[in-house]
Parts: sequence; structure tokens; C-alpha cells
Amino acid sequence: MEVAVKEKITCYHCGQPCDEEVFLLEDKSFCCYGCKTVYEILNENNLCEYYALDNTPGVNLRHVSDETYAYLDESEIRKQLLEFDSDNFARIRFYVPNVHCISCIWLLENLQKLQSGILKSEVNFSDKRVRIDFNPQQVALSKLAQLLTSLGYAPRINLRRENQAASTSSRQLIIKLAIAGFAFGNVMLLSFPEYLGLNKSDITLQRLFSLLNIALSLPVTFYSGQEYFTNAWKSFKQKQINIDVPIAVGLLALLVRSIFDIITNNGPGYLDSLTGLVFFLLIGRWFQSKTYDSLAFDRDYKSYFPLAVQRWKENEWRPVVVYELAPQDVIRVRNMEIVPADSILKSDVAYFDYSFVTGESKPVKATKGALVYAGGKLVGHPVELVVQKKTVQSQLTSLWNEAAFQKPNESVYKKVIDRAARRFTWIVLVLAVGTGVFWYYYDASQMWLVLTSVLMVACPCALALATPFTYGNMLRVFGRYGLYLKNADVIERMAVINALVFDKTGTVTHGASAVTFKGLLSEQEQGWIKLLASTSTHPLSNLVAQHIKQKSDAELKELKEFPGSGIQAVVAGKNIRIGSATFTGNPVGGEVTSRVFVAVDGLARGYYEIETSIRPEAKGLVARLGSSVKALVSGDQPMEAIRMRAVFPESVQLLFNQSPHDKLNFISDLQKRNYKVMMIGDGLNDSGALQQSDVGVAVTDDTGVFTPASDGILAGHMLGRLDSFLRLAKKSTVILKTGFVISFCYNAIALSVAMSGFLTPLIAAILMPISSVSVVGFTSLAVNWVARKEFKNL
Repeated sequence: MEVAVKEKITCYHCGQPCDEEVFLLEDKSFCCYGCKTVYEILNENNLCEYYALDNTPGVNLRHVSDETYAYLDESEIRKQLLEFDSDNFARIRFYVPNVHCISCIWLLENLQKLQSGILKSEVNFSDKRVRIDFNPQQVALSKLAQLLTSLGYAPRINLRRENQAASTSSRQLIIKLAIAGFAFGNVMLLSFPEYLGLNKSDITLQRLFSLLNIALSLPVTFYSGQEYFTNAWKSFKQKQINIDVPIAVGLLALLVRSIFDIITNNGPGYLDSLTGLVFFLLIGRWFQSKTYDSLAFDRDYKSYFPLAVQRWKENEWRPVVVYELAPQDVIRVRNMEIVPADSILKSDVAYFDYSFVTGESKPVKATKGALVYAGGKLVGHPVELVVQKKTVQSQLTSLWNEAAFQKPNESVYKKVIDRAARRFTWIVLVLAVGTGVFWYYYDASQMWLVLTSVLMVACPCALALATPFTYGNMLRVFGRYGLYLKNADVIERMAVINALVFDKTGTVTHGASAVTFKGLLSEQEQGWIKLLASTSTHPLSNLVAQHIKQKSDAELKELKEFPGSGIQAVVAGKNIRIGSATFTGNPVGGEVTSRVFVAVDGLARGYYEIETSIRPEAKGLVARLGSSVKALVSGDQPMEAIRMRAVFPESVQLLFNQSPHDKLNFISDLQKRNYKVMMIGDGLNDSGALQQSDVGVAVTDDTGVFTPASDGILAGHMLGRLDSFLRLAKKSTVILKTGFVISFCYNAIALSVAMSGFLTPLIAAILMPISSVSVVGFTSLAVNWVARKEFKNL
């Protein structure tokens, strides 16, 4: 029942005063119908824990219209906004600037309990974005936006798809910095009577200047320094303590003490130190934001992993790296290859596996003219596509980092930093209180300055920056030299690798010195074999397709590929199979070669004998890696053992006829013996082993095959420098530990000097960002120096 009441009370949901009227429900008051409705929704779904996480966490909801987001259901608008769209699955990413605390995250990640049709929601707090996976048959896009708005998180929608949030935040920081700088300069100027020691005859002027200093200091404290107070207050409400608490306490202490001294004529206060303090703190924050932006930019736009695709140009198909694709380019995607950008299907029909995006492995049928989304994997015969949008590198990287492809290993250094950061602030507060008590009895006139210096100079920022900048810079270096990692955490795991397992085909071997056919095939049948082999991305299939000169315009039907065995299709009414001897029903020969067997309508017709070339750098690499190389695992016949033994010493196991499951089990057995295992393969028949290993690296040579189970993709020509990458990973750990030592020494020395009274708050504010600069500068220089030293011959 809703009853209008006149008394002044606050809303249970948003905390705003109920100026006009009050809506009552279950002895709780609400300022508007929207806030009351949100409470009812949460109450009906047993989600009122939202209010336990934070008092009055909601946002005021007056004047929200039901028709505000109706335009989002128009087809053209949907195409611009949705990252993926199908009959029963769609994905949208909203920018929600009102996300501000743990209760916001908790509620936004439980949207599926509030609205049927929502499959999953995930919040990126730093970007203020929520990603929602939903069933468009059950809930409309406009309904999602309306739901977020009703909860107090109205999405900010930009149809030009420009990210203006970051620029807005940066602009506000610059404005705050400008105000603090202006006030700091003028407070210094107005403090000249004190600096110059003017006599009592100028007391009126001195008094006027002191009052003007207060007027200048108030906007600096409560506007420029607003974020410190806001974050400190939120941490108190959530019963936590963060690094902004001592800063906020120090600023408030300086302001109150200064105003008290000026009003009571006890002195000019410390307003020059206060304004300068905020000014230099904001410079430090600006620097930190710029360095993070730089790191993110390099990750998204410079460290491309080598996903390639065939593009039609100048009357032929040419391989091209995906970030060079442009709208209206015609590309060809083969079986098991990833679609690199949103495209229109040019072929008549195709099936795409969107498990990379949606987690659902059932292939989705697409017909000519249909929109195919980036991240879909082709299942079946090759198709042609017309690119609609440029490849978004960050989108591909985020797909690679989906939770389904993550490994359970948690970063050791992240856990150390998290524990240190939680305890750091309490330690600083205890030291500050002890310092204040000491100086109160030793020299009370200096107590506030010393206390503020202690609160200001201590900073865990350098500690927090050491890990992302060390591993982030090394991630960029690896990408520059041909090893493209999923994320920076992989480097930490690489540093402890003590066992390596190699695949053979496409990894140790590459290309062919000779391809010959032994058997009986007509020219027409050879054209069919070329057509079938060209649909596969397997290295041996590619060699067969390149060898056969005859061409065929026949149509492939019922194309199927069996990993580890072969491929089959119906061509001109004939059932064609190519692959292993068992798969095609061919007798096994004994020559030391790789073979691709052929069968037509169930009859063995012979085989292609391929003398694969061993990568010239493989033997030297294995020798340098020494005892850490444990095995070569291959699905091929053991007839290659003699050649492989010339590369691998007797201590290394050579395992042949290994199925994908056998490879996975071998990796698992090594891990049970406490080995940290790196698996190096081509990503075709060993994705399970790559996923099982501590670090899985897929070796690629101009291919569009992308294995999300891998942790890294290594350009084929850089396989011989794998030992260099492993050494750099170990060196990055040394650099990181050195960064920790620098941070610790800074805080220990700075706190000691501040507690001794030899440090003013202004100098403390300058030193605080300098500590971050020193760590960032050291890690960047050190990483680049060791990388240049390691790759000096390239």
C-alpha cells in the first residue's frame, strides 16, 4: 500500500531525501516509485543482501520513462551495438558510469536472477562496463537497458561506438589538476608576508591574505581532492581500509588545523603545503593513468598474435595478417579456421562453431548474405566472406582470455601484492598515530606537519605497479620478437618451466624437400585430391595441395575432418578419403617418410610420400635446452624415429602413434611427478595437451588456425629462440623482485625520514609519485635492456 507522508525522511534504496512524497512498503520508505520497484524486485528474488553490502547503495530513479530505450530494438541499431547476435544468443557490452562499489558489482553480476532470458553478466569495474549474454527470444535489448536503468545503472550509449568515457575521466582529472595548480601558485604568492617576515604594521594585509588562502584551499581540498575523500568514505562503509584513507585523513588534518590557526591568530597554517600536496598527488595520479593507458594501447595494437587469413587480391589468394583487413575485402576461410572479423557470407551455405564466443559447440547454419561474427570457427568446406568491419584486436584478445580457456594457476605475485596492500594501510595508520603522540610531547608545533608527511609519503603504488609493468613490458617484447602470449600471467608460469615436450609435424618438421605419389590416380582424381586437401589446415595436407598441379571445379559435399586421422568428402559422387593408413584402409609401408594415404569409394589407391624437412634450428635448440627436454610425442608412424633421434638425444623419449588423448595423459603424468611442463605443438591434434600443460605454445607458419587452448603462439621462424624466451621469463622475475626491493626501500627510508621530522608534506607529495616513476622507469629500462642483449643478433 502506498501512502503519501509529509515528514522529512530518506529513501531506503538511494538515501536521497523524500522531498515530495514517500512511498511506504514493509515499514521502509522510498522517494519514488522507481526505487520502491527495485526493492520489490530484489526482495522477490531474495537479493536484499544488496543492502547489507552497502547502506542506501542505489541511485535515484525519478523520471525514468518506459519508452527511453525503445529505439534499441531497431535492426540497424542492434547491428551497431551487439558484439554477437543469433536466434538464441546475443552479447552486449554497456558502459555504466554509476558503478562505484562492491554492492554495485554484486547486483550487476546477478542480473540473471532478476530477468528471465539473461544468461550471464560480468562487470569490468576499471572500465565501468558490464557484459551481458542473453537470449533475444526471451528478452529484448531495450528491456535490458530499461532493467539497468531501473536498478540505477543507466547505460550510456554511443552509437558511433567511440569510447568517450576515458577521455571524460581524463578531462576531469586535468581540470582538477589545473585548479589545484592555480590555487597552489596563488597561495604561495599570498603567503609572501609570512615568507618575508613582515612586521606588525602589515597585520591587516596579512590577515586578508590568510582568509584568501582559505578561500583558495577549500575548492582544492573538496573538489580537486574529492576522489580521496569519496574512496575513503566508501571503504569505511564497506568495513575496509584502502590507501586513500591516510591521504584523506592527512588532507583533512592540514585543512582543519590551518583554519583553526588562522581564525585564532595562532599562525598562518599550512595551506601552501595543503594545496601543493593535492597538486603533486594529482600529478602522480595523472602519470599513473597515462602509463596504464600506454600499456593497454601497446597490448591491443602492437602485440598482434599472427592470426592470418587468405585474401583475394590481384586475381589470387594471398595470406594476410588479420589486422590488415579492411571492409569489403574478400577472404577465404578453411575448415577449422577462425573468422577474424564480422563478415557477410558470400558462399551459399556454411556452418560455424561459435563455442569460442558463446560456449555452445553446436554448429550454426548460415546462408548466403548472412552476417558471420568474428570468433566463429568454420566447420566444413571452405567459404568466401566479405569483411564488414576491421578486425578488433582487443575483441580477439578478450575471446582468447575467456574463462573457459583459462588455467587454474593463480599468480603468486598477485597474491603477495594483495596481502601486502591490505596490511600496508593499517601499518601506516599505526605509525602515524605513534608519530603524532611522540611529536605532541616532543614539539607540538610540528606535530601536524610531521603527521601529514607520514600519511602522505608512504605509498604502495610502486609495489602495485611493479608486476603489471614488468610483465606488461615483457609481454610487449615477446610480441615484438614473434611470441604472442595470451596474457602477462603466462610469463610468470614460463619462468618456472623445467620440462618441455615437443610435437613433430609442423613443429620440429616444416615444409617438404620432396613429394611423390605411389599408386594409381587419374588426373581428374588428383584434382579432386587437391580440392579436398586444400580444405584442411594440416601441414601435410597443405604440402599435398601445393604439390598437385591439376585443378578441379567439382563441388565438395559432406566434408568431414577427423583430427589425428584424416578428411573425407563426396566429390562428383565419389567418396574420397585422405589421411592415415588406418583411416583409408591402406597397408602400411616401411620407408622413412611421412605419408598421406588415399582411398576412393573405399578402395586403397596409394599414398603421397612426403620427405618433410626438419627445421634447421631444431637440433641446436634441443641441445641448448638440455635435460629439460623430456619427450617428442607424435601421431605419426615410428618410421620417423631414426631421423628424430638425430635431433633428440637418447635421454629424450620418442613416442609415436600417440592419439590426442595419449598426449594429454603424458603431460598429466609429468605434472604428477612435480614437473612444470611446456607443450610445443602445432595446435591441430594436440589442443588437449596444450590446455593440460602449464604453458602451451602453438607454433604457426602463415596459418589461420588458432587454438584458444594455447597460452601463446610462436612464429615458426622463431622456434630456434625458444630458449631465449624462457631465459627472458626468468629474468623478468628477477626484475620484478628488484622492483619490489626498490618499493620496499623507498617506503622504509621515506617513512623513517618523515617520522624524524625532516620531511615536509609538500616534499612528501612530490616523493610519492617519484616512487612510482622510479619503479616504472626501472622495469621498463631493465626489460628492454635484457631483451636487446638476448636478441642482439636479430
